[in-house]
Amino acid sequence: MRIAQVAPLYESIPPRGYGGTERVVSYLTEELVRQGHDVTLFASGDSITNARLVPVRERSMRLDPTTVDPLADHILELQQVLGRAREFDVIHWHLDYLHFPLSRLSRHPHVTTLHGRLDLPDLVPLYREFADMPVVSISDAQRAPLPWINWKRTIHHGLPQDLYQARETPGDYLAFVGRISPEKRLDRAIDIARRTGIPLKVAAKVDKVDRDYFAAVIEPMLDPAFVEFIGEIGDSDKNQFLGQAMALLFPIDWPEPFGLVMIEALACGTPVIGYERASVPEVIDDGESGFLVTSIDQACRAVERLPELSRRRCRELFDQRFTARRMAQNYVGLYADLLAEARPIGKITASQAQTLKGDAA
Repeated sequence: MRIAQVAPLYESIPPRGYGGTERVVSYLTEELVRQGHDVTLFASGDSITNARLVPVRERSMRLDPTTVDPLADHILELQQVLGRAREFDVIHWHLDYLHFPLSRLSRHPHVTTLHGRLDLPDLVPLYREFADMPVVSISDAQRAPLPWINWKRTIHHGLPQDLYQARETPGDYLAFVGRISPEKRLDRAIDIARRTGIPLKVAAKVDKVDRDYFAAVIEPMLDPAFVEFIGEIGDSDKNQFLGQAMALLFPIDWPEPFGLVMIEALACGTPVIGYERASVPEVIDDGESGFLVTSIDQACRAVERLPELSRRRCRELFDQRFTARRMAQNYVGLYADLLAEARPIGKITASQAQTLKGDAA
């Protein structure tokens, strides 16, 4: 199958450090290539891929200090993709709604994975206008604010099966990975560390928009006796960082669409203590791969119960549910459905689509 993957340009594919969407686009792209598909990746020129790379700009925006207007290059990307649309059986967008007006006009088979939060009031009139656009959710919970749009499937994220190795014997610290922002609630994680007397290691980035929050709220809490601030880390460092942790703390206070770091932890054999909201209950099996909690008191009790959990079982659940192979197979099945619906535009029959779906399984 000829597939176009269209990535945002803020980070390279894969990202050098933090970057959930870009990381998932990379894992999906490489797995589709591995499965024998003809994949073209539209992304920044510093991306690394086995697919055919179309470099929309030389460097990713976050690493390019000359970037002033991020929209300009994304508009150029839309033009490049749609100008070559006939080269592809299906176009898979990862740019949220930016392409909707043009995709509606082109009518070429396409789908959009929505990677972000959808509970923003500004999105309601936009999605009412474009309720026909085929979209994929990354968790069932993500759909809650807009249940009436054209959801095709929920496809959970996946990681390459050999990316991380599980460690059965943990170290003596708790871990926090992600962005330092009000909704990620690092302050809760620090409080849990203080109350349990177990050190917390923090591998996180601080975006420009969150610097004031970091300075006012988090920085005063960084007691060296309990908290070690490491900064932003990439894939090469996560196996050791997460694998040696007693647990990953995920005390979110927002409608998390998925939470990639949770399955990264499971791949390392590390259980997750997460607040029971949004996508977390879809990812974590309470009492098996971690504990679901609703308060700091419950989280502290969950830390005490960590010896009850099997780190081997955490890895088994990852292998069963959250591999890149499973993710790619689900997307290929969806692509086949889209092509069957779009005939004759996609030039594929329903029988051929069923064959492709069978191959994907």
